[in-house]
Parts: sequence; C-alpha cells; structure tokens
Amino acid sequence: MRYNERELLSLARQPAEKAAEVLMRVPKKGSVLKKRLVKLVVNFLFYFRTDEAEPIGALLLEQCRVTKEEENVFSISFIEEPERKYCFECDSEEQCREWIEALKRASYEFMRRSLIFYRNEIQKMTGKDPLEQYGISEEARFQLGTRK
Repeated sequence: MRYNERELLSLARQPAEKAAEVLMRVPKKGSVLKKRLVKLVVNFLFYFRTDEAEPIGALLLEQCRVTKEEENVFSISFIEEPERKYCFECDSEEQCREWIEALKRASYEFMRRSLIFYRNEIQKMTGKDPLEQYGISEEARFQLGTRK
C-alpha cells in the first residue's frame, strides 16, 4: 500500500477510536517493553513516545493477526512476515480484551466482510444492489469467493 507521510501524519492527528498508554515491544532484536501511547485511527495503529505529539511508527492493520499471548498481553503479527511481531502489555485483562476486539474490527478484512454482509442483506430486503448506484458492484473486492 502506498501513502505519503503528510497524509499519514494528518490521519494520526484525527480523533482515535481507541487510545491508551501501554507497554510495547517492537520486533527488533533485543527490544524491551517501553511505555507508548497507542492510538487506533480507522485501520492504522499509531504509536508515540508518551511525551511527543508526532508518531514514531504506524501499523497498517491489513493481513495481520491479533493474538492473546498472556493474561494482559496481546500481539500483532503479519501473515506474510510472522517474525514481525509487536507485543503490547495492558494494565488489565479487560483492557487487553477491549484492544483485541477493537483491532480485529479495524482490520481491512473485517470491514470488507461487513460490507459484503450488509450489501447482501440490503439486496435481500430491497431487491437492489446498493453498490450499483456507485458503479462498483462488479469490482472483485466486493465479491465473495469467485462470484463474477
């Protein structure tokens, strides 16, 4: 996916769907848990040093797995790069569960499945494809399986 830095910084300044200070470990060798402000905006997870306004990194929540590791710990790993694993330690079990659910709902795959589900439900109720008016009803990304 391509994006430019200015657009990404603008997105990082948007109101968060979820934000908190947690302990975070990046996938660098010898990395340790460090306190970070993490902020979920649409399908990006931004992370900041706690005393800075600019993000030090961002994770695009696409083709990734969110996994519960330990009691208050979850991880994000990427399907094509499983060794690229980010770990997060929360203050409580409840906070950990909330983050896992929010991150799973923010993924592109979840949004795509939801769009397809609601598209089909609207089509059943009205008899019309709601995407047809936008000229995108035949695009492959909006199809289930191999339907053409």
